Amino acid sequence: MLTGKQKRFLRSKAHHLNPIFQVGKGGVNENMVRQINEALEVRELIKVSILQNCDEDKDSVAEQLVEGCDAELVQIIGHTIVLYKESRENKEIVLP
Repeated sequence: MLTGKQKRFLRSKAHHLNPIFQVGKGGVNENMVRQINEALEVRELIKVSILQNCDEDKDSVAEQLVEGCDAELVQIIGHTIVLYKESRENKEIVLP
């Protein structure tokens, strides 16, 4: 579980990132979860954008991604979800 201080730190790091995944009409599927998991292993911190044609609400999308990828939810801002997962191989982010 992330502390408030760690979340603040990660939010500041995520500020400059662009979303690399988009959740659209199909919602969250297995393939997407697998790809996001691989991206988290490489980058540790990613943004996922929720398109307006997505049928599910952003909270349930975030919940599915967190559970599917075993990641931490840093923040939901607007239609963007910020996820963090400590990398096994490429650990670069050192949490405060």
